[in-house]
Amino acid sequence: MATITSMATPTDMDTITATAEPFPLLRLLQLASPALPVGAFNFSQGLEYAVEQEWVRDAASAGEWILGIGAHGIARVDLPLLLRLHAAWSAGDAARALQLSRELVATRETREARAEERHMGQALAKILVEFGIDAARDWQREPSASHAALFALAASHAGAPARDTALAYLWTWAENQVLAAVKLIPLGQTDGQRMLEKIRQRIPRLVALAEALGDEEIGSAAPLAIMAGAWHETQYTRLFRS
Repeated sequence: MATITSMATPTDMDTITATAEPFPLLRLLQLASPALPVGAFNFSQGLEYAVEQEWVRDAASAGEWILGIGAHGIARVDLPLLLRLHAAWSAGDAARALQLSRELVATRETREARAEERHMGQALAKILVEFGIDAARDWQREPSASHAALFALAASHAGAPARDTALAYLWTWAENQVLAAVKLIPLGQTDGQRMLEKIRQRIPRLVALAEALGDEEIGSAAPLAIMAGAWHETQYTRLFRS
């Protein structure tokens, strides 16, 4: 019986890597992974306060909360700015990217939300420098660094399309929110996956909404979530930093 061996030698694999780079899908999967050390697991974005007040108390209400913020907050602020950041990086316009990142940080209504945005942006910048993306170097200590700005930089550097970048960004945000809900309520892992499945089906529509927004239409409409984020700053006991 013939022995089955790999058809590719190490030299062949080196050639494949060189010609097939930058593997945009794999880069997006890496950026969306919970294993990426940017500290996303530290933040609930007001969800912890909502659970404390029993506005969110089970899987159904958690799903409504997350989808509500996704539709009225993330899809109307983060995603349209992310798409513009992707275009700026793709055009090599670092000044425009910085301006857009400043605008995104300015939309964060609470001290904790601004600190979260800067922390995740600077943390991702450090990782991208390790990946050899030199454009991220100055962002490691940039006060206006945002997660979206560095996410868009990595995606555009890899050649990932803007829409796929937005899909990945929204997915990783939703997954972190669901993981926070599972810990806080608490819920079972199956409940969390059911929530993620429902959210997954809505994500393409939210990205389409973001794509259709003009510059003057960008803006959040999630006041209860904003107030929850503000009140969380003085919450007596906390698991999360926001």
